[in-house]
Amino acid sequence: MRSGEQAGERGGEWGDERAGERGNERSGEQAGERAGGRGGGRRRAVVVRDAEFTAFVEASGTRLRRAAYLMCRDWHLAEDLAQHTFAKVYASWERIRDGGSVDAYSRRVLMNLVFDRQGRCSSSEVVLAEMPEHAADGGTPELRLALVDALARLSVEDRAVLVLRHAEDHSVETVASILGVSASVVKMRNARALTRLRSLLGEDFLVH
Repeated sequence: MRSGEQAGERGGEWGDERAGERGNERSGEQAGERAGGRGGGRRRAVVVRDAEFTAFVEASGTRLRRAAYLMCRDWHLAEDLAQHTFAKVYASWERIRDGGSVDAYSRRVLMNLVFDRQGRCSSSEVVLAEMPEHAADGGTPELRLALVDALARLSVEDRAVLVLRHAEDHSVETVASILGVSASVVKMRNARALTRLRSLLGEDFLVH
């Protein structure tokens, strides 16, 4: 009887151990599946994010670089400013994508970069650079160059208002949001800057 009881006990123990092992294996498999699912979800999210960001760059890259050029009058610097802007946009993509404010955010980043650089440079510094092809829409190359030269004579704040309002075609409210000022300030700077531009370029010059 004792031997039978001991054998039964050992059998029960082994059965319990094997059942425990099978349970552990299954738990491990389930944990792996969950981890794999989470990892797969993260990878898919990254793929979607990168695709969305790439589409944004392709759609807005030319306009952003043009705005940068009109602000700094240096095509190579404009490229650098645009690249820095895209890097900051990418880093904040999850936060700004859902709010639908990617375009305005990118302009805010660009203008902040321009303002920061302006603060580090001498106010009398004028950058001379080759006029890029298609730097602005419409008009002759001479007119575009004259416009860029005239913009360089304005304060960086007035220049930003003109570029955002007229080259970028943003509303007064959007420009105010981008620059962190009131709509009345945007209107005042816009009127003042247009008057100054006309005095530099002649009365025949019109900004639409």
